[in-house]
Amino acid sequence: MSRLTLRLPETLHQHLTQLAEGEGVSLNQYIVYALTRQASLAHVVQVVPQAEVEQQKQAFQDLIRQLGQASSAEIEAILAAREQAEPEADLSADVVAHLKERIEAGMNRADRS
Repeated sequence: MSRLTLRLPETLHQHLTQLAEGEGVSLNQYIVYALTRQASLAHVVQVVPQAEVEQQKQAFQDLIRQLGQASSAEIEAILAAREQAEPEADLSADVVAHLKERIEAGMNRADRS
């Protein structure tokens, strides 16, 4: 764990101390909690440039055209060749596993129809 020396206005220090006492935690714990919460909120929404959105739409339309007349084997080959993205760091292993199960269930339903 790292250490940080921080200069605070006295009024802010007193206010944080009161908040920490109200929560029944140390001032250090409260400040870590507050900073973690703020840092997490800062990364909730990420703006994607419009050019990238258009590029993704075009790539999706191209894929749909390719898949329109494709056999199951061709579809599997195309899906295997696609770029794999790593899950976001904030996603727990449980959430990732649940999403994979839902995707597989949807694929299984599509195979049956």
